[in-house]
Amino acid sequence: VQLQAFGGGLVQPGVSLRLSCAASGGAFSTYTVAWFRQAPGKERRFVAAIKSGRSLYEDSVKGRFTISRDNAKNTVSLQMNSLKPEDTAVYFCAVGRPITSTVSDSSAYYYWGQGTLVTVSS
Repeated sequence: VQLQAFGGGLVQPGVSLRLSCAASGGAFSTYTVAWFRQAPGKERRFVAAIKSGRSLYEDSVKGRFTISRDNAKNTVSLQMNSLKPEDTAVYFCAVGRPITSTVSDSSAYYYWGQGTLVTVSS
């Protein structure tokens, strides 16, 4: 599976941004899809995932971010609202087949997009 993420950019605090990830070359609909992010100088961290139809979120983005997928178009999106400076990071999409207890573990994902930079700054 090849993944390509896009939609990042420089935005001011409080605004919204939508990231998308296009998949090709595999059985996309059979995978768990996820977004991770990596801030400068920090480890890659889980943001959100859809596993077996259920959406899961890291606590700091609950209520602000929404993950969605379109299996007909082989895409996964991340709608980010009320952005904060601490959301600044490179965002990566990923697909895999994690068990429930490892859905936030980056090592459970097989394929990764190249990352798209989101900078939230006034």
